[in-house]
Amino acid sequence: MNLRRDVFQAIADPTRRAILLLVASQALTAGAIAANFDTARPTVSKHLQILTECELLKQEQNGREIYYQLNPQKMKEIADFLEPFRQLWDARFNKLESIMKKYKK
Repeated sequence: MNLRRDVFQAIADPTRRAILLLVASQALTAGAIAANFDTARPTVSKHLQILTECELLKQEQNGREIYYQLNPQKMKEIADFLEPFRQLWDARFNKLESIMKKYKK
């Protein structure tokens, strides 16, 4: 049975967010990723499987090694979802700033 994973469930886990930060700048093997955590390799492999299934990570085979890299398109979907909330808070902080400036004078 192939379950479709939700990206927001995937990024809810702090270990998976840490993995995303690790591979944000360069593609890494599962072993290189696992070396950054104090958990068993199978646990890290499960996290990689979840991130791959929801397409936040892409796999690329290079010889015998599989490298994991960030999927920018999927990350953009998350950013696009969050953008209205960012705009809302920016507007609220700008309004607060203008009120504070009035009282500062």
